[in-house]
Amino acid sequence: MMKQYGVQLYTIREQMTDAAAIAASFARIKALGYDEVQTAGCKIPYDEFGRLARAHGLSIVGTHDSWDQMLSDLDAVMANHRALGTTNIGIGGMPGAYRDSREGLETFIRLANGIAAKISRHGFKFTYHNHSFEFAKMGQQTLMEQLVAELDPQTTSFVLDTYWVQRGGGDVRWWIEKLKGRIDILHLKDMAVVDNEPRFTEIGQGNLNMPGIIATAEQCGVRYYVVEQDTCPGDPFDSLRISSDYLRRFIV
Repeated sequence: MMKQYGVQLYTIREQMTDAAAIAASFARIKALGYDEVQTAGCKIPYDEFGRLARAHGLSIVGTHDSWDQMLSDLDAVMANHRALGTTNIGIGGMPGAYRDSREGLETFIRLANGIAAKISRHGFKFTYHNHSFEFAKMGQQTLMEQLVAELDPQTTSFVLDTYWVQRGGGDVRWWIEKLKGRIDILHLKDMAVVDNEPRFTEIGQGNLNMPGIIATAEQCGVRYYVVEQDTCPGDPFDSLRISSDYLRRFIV
């Protein structure tokens, strides 16, 4: 069972406009029962962002940060993450330029492994967040299978996203088991079907087997459970409340 859970701040991106709004958002997140956050970019200096999170009792467990800056100024990226207080340096997805060919994918893997090797010497890990496109085949394998096979398990980890695995036609629990020991952050994201189309919805309100997913994740060593809802029907804090109310039953 989980000890605590967090929020991917992309869920409330429109509320994270300046320092005052970020502080107010952190206070609301904490009041809803969340203890952790994952960034989706910082609109204020990283040190101020980290200070505000800590002041509201929130730990930053990882980031979706700039791939371009990782390539151009890795020292600055590491300094920013020290200011945030996290060792997980992540990207939100593979940039489009690498997705369309085997050569592009190989280039991405080579660059990611290079970044990971450098930052691991300073106590950091490179994290990769999936969408559904990774479950398309390139040759005999999916992109996801190739990423799993070729990203260095010693210096990289996956931010597995339950919605996008399902949307891509994957079995969520099977992928958690396949990545045992390689998932530091699990994105808990539910899927409903509305007018025969998949839709993002609050945790426990969709069709994913959340009790089974969480049980499998616990067995496979997932460290952080992070709620993300890309789009919400109204106030995203209302959606976060519904998700938190559901997840409380899994807390020990």
